[in-house]
Amino acid sequence: MFIKTKNRKAISAVLTTLIILVASVVLGTGVVLFGTSLFQTNAQSSGLAAQGTHVWVNATTGMTKTYVWGAAEIRNSGDKILSVDQISVRGTQIPFANWYYDSNPNDVTAANFQSQLNYTGTATTANQVGGVVAGEMQSYGAKQNCPTASATSFYINEFGSAANPTNPTLCFTQASGPISLKPGGSAIVYFQVPTGVLSTVDGGSSSSVAIYAGSVGAPQSVTVQSQS
Repeated sequence: MFIKTKNRKAISAVLTTLIILVASVVLGTGVVLFGTSLFQTNAQSSGLAAQGTHVWVNATTGMTKTYVWGAAEIRNSGDKILSVDQISVRGTQIPFANWYYDSNPNDVTAANFQSQLNYTGTATTANQVGGVVAGEMQSYGAKQNCPTASATSFYINEFGSAANPTNPTLCFTQASGPISLKPGGSAIVYFQVPTGVLSTVDGGSSSSVAIYAGSVGAPQSVTVQSQS
């Protein structure tokens, strides 16, 4: 005698495949949306602004070498710490040893940050006092609290007047690595362009200057200024 069994309904193979497919699409969409949101959050929280950028070319009388300098005002416009790690001119990266910067908030006041950065000339054999090397940017204005000019530092008062709380003298120190900036932090940097990138014939022409902190930043076009 056979026992009569009840028919049990099961999910068909087609329906099972459909459920798995829908679940995969939903999961994949969630991952993409999460990744996009995370990327946008990171992008929105990082920002680097560069302004007042200059490039000067100068064939100093009595010297066989052409010296080229640049300068820029940089600010962390985001909400997390940035490290400015690249400055390049016409695609040539400037080594850290050629950077001279001041990021002290007591020096980089609003007035100094908005000032027209000055070219003060390059040191010749006549003014290489205290170890200053030939071609280094010359110090200018009141020394204030800055160290004496040397092979690794110089100072400039952008307003050409006695230092005061509004227009303090900027103390530029040779960099040994990236410049770290807190959110809202600012720095002014002068940089010497390596030999061969620009020459006296480039005066009046356009040159690209790129300043980056990791992937944050952008190149800009600057007119090369001839200096006597």
